[in-house]
Amino acid sequence: MKNQNPRVVSKVEPKVLFIDNFDSFTYNLVDDFCKRGCDAKVYRADTPLDTLKQIADELNPDLLVISPGPGNPSTAGVTLEAIGYFQDRLPIFGVCLGHQSIVEYFGGVVGHAPKVMHGKSSKVSHNGEGIFEGLENPFQAGRYHSLCAIEMPECLETTATCENIVMGLRHKTKPIFGVQFHPESILTPTGGKIIQNLLNMSAKFGRTL
Repeated sequence: MKNQNPRVVSKVEPKVLFIDNFDSFTYNLVDDFCKRGCDAKVYRADTPLDTLKQIADELNPDLLVISPGPGNPSTAGVTLEAIGYFQDRLPIFGVCLGHQSIVEYFGGVVGHAPKVMHGKSSKVSHNGEGIFEGLENPFQAGRYHSLCAIEMPECLETTATCENIVMGLRHKTKPIFGVQFHPESILTPTGGKIIQNLLNMSAKFGRTL
């Protein structure tokens, strides 16, 4: 006999705080998160850290996403400060410049890549864990960068590579992840799965705001 009063499980929209590094891809990335049920709030990288703190207190986000952008981590506005403040409060996901900023914040070195990659599709090999769980190996990914991680700090683990270039990372003890490629690009067919994996992992870690 069927249960006439099944338990209703409420679904809460994940709240995502975006730092926009003035990149044309930012809202494509935002849209990919919104398609997966997220409530996304976007703030430019020139937003003062104190303002971001206040926004986070009001929004109570589940995840911080740092967008791609031009330049390098040292010119990425509030990005490095935000990583420092939120690293023990929220899961963090960095894309391209955001990925490079994670490397630099934790003591790694970012420099010129062997080749400038703009709108190029490459095969990315990965460890099959975390945000890469369930993906084909290697998978195709869209790359748009002239910089990359040259030296990785001890606290970060390389989770994906392409031609010996770091394409994915995670912090060894904190829910902090980065990808050098663009998951929102049409050149990354598995990008949606990566974002969903990220959201699933973020839900497990929770927030400490």
